[in-house]
Amino acid sequence: MPDDNQARPSAGSIREAGRYPIDLTGNRSHTLVIKPGVGSLSIGPPQLGKKADLHVAPDAQIDWTVFDVFATPAGSPWPRFLHYTGSDAGFLDWAQKRPIEEMTWTPILSADTLVDASQSHLHGLHIELGPSCETLSLKLPKGHYRLSVSGDLSRFSATGDMPSSLTLAPRTSRRKNDAPLLLPGLGELHQVTSLTLHNAPLGQPISLECLDRFPNLNSLSLWGNFCDLNLLARHAGLTNLELRFIPDLRDLPALETWPLLDRFIAYNVEEIAGKRLRQQMKTRAKTRPWTGHASVSQLRKPEWWTTEFGRPFSAWPKRLAKPANEAYNVAKAALAGARSLADAEAAITAFTVRFNTLKDIETTEREDLGEAVWQLSQSDHLIGQPITEEMAQRWFDAARDY
Repeated sequence: MPDDNQARPSAGSIREAGRYPIDLTGNRSHTLVIKPGVGSLSIGPPQLGKKADLHVAPDAQIDWTVFDVFATPAGSPWPRFLHYTGSDAGFLDWAQKRPIEEMTWTPILSADTLVDASQSHLHGLHIELGPSCETLSLKLPKGHYRLSVSGDLSRFSATGDMPSSLTLAPRTSRRKNDAPLLLPGLGELHQVTSLTLHNAPLGQPISLECLDRFPNLNSLSLWGNFCDLNLLARHAGLTNLELRFIPDLRDLPALETWPLLDRFIAYNVEEIAGKRLRQQMKTRAKTRPWTGHASVSQLRKPEWWTTEFGRPFSAWPKRLAKPANEAYNVAKAALAGARSLADAEAAITAFTVRFNTLKDIETTEREDLGEAVWQLSQSDHLIGQPITEEMAQRWFDAARDY
């Protein structure tokens, strides 16, 4: 980078890996480290730790144009993928002149906020709404772009041109027996033609009753746990249907329900329904060949879901997940032989204490361990009375240092 009294290098002139001082929030406030082959950059508050490449205060004003001078070896704007946690929506103004390939924004808001992306050039915009009371209203970009929104969807509203595809990942509880989640109204976004809904495979189910608000759908992709699948019959105009990581497809209508369907994917679905779908797919092909991709693969038995997704450690790194699962197994075995609440408390306390020596336990890991304690409290035992959630939580809080 040049000295302070020199002009900034021309746009896209820096294409090499290295360390570069940049004026992100002030004169040479940060050092940008570009590693070979890395096209992404994460900016966020210090509490993100290593999850952010550059630390900035949540309310800091950022000079987004400092990245204009950087390019990939092939000459396209760098970074290609930008992740930002904070309140500065100035990247939308920056994107009016410098397109952003993929932008992931986790807004930290102190008041209800309206942002205007109508003139921004974004190929993909991903908004992650954390726990907060403030709402975000978005004027949508024009042209061809993809939009995804995750978290508390009731805090989000949008107006403007429809995205080419919309992905929604509402925040659901971890428990599949909780009452089904009903999506909040999303206003103009109900006019989209392509929709993806994301959920955890064994989490609180999302009711597909919400699809009645989307009258124009021709493409639908479902990931995870859903209920009211029979209501898909109301969407006879679908040309594309994708089902992934769905543990229960008993109520899914027959494929003949969608006469215009020319692309169909069922991947990692429960075995009984999967076999039925395979036969229906072959039968349909005899009268009307599939013009797009059609497959049913990775059929799963009931125990597979519990093994892969039944415990809260599935997203942990393997080096941490292994001892966590071992501790869980030991606690579950101890609880199976428990004959008193004191026995149960000892088992859950021993499980909790195992993690007191684990470094850098963050909020998500602590929530995972709390969920594991709840699961353990619901496992089989010989006590003769239930272990309440409040009781298990009290034992957990008393024993943990994290």
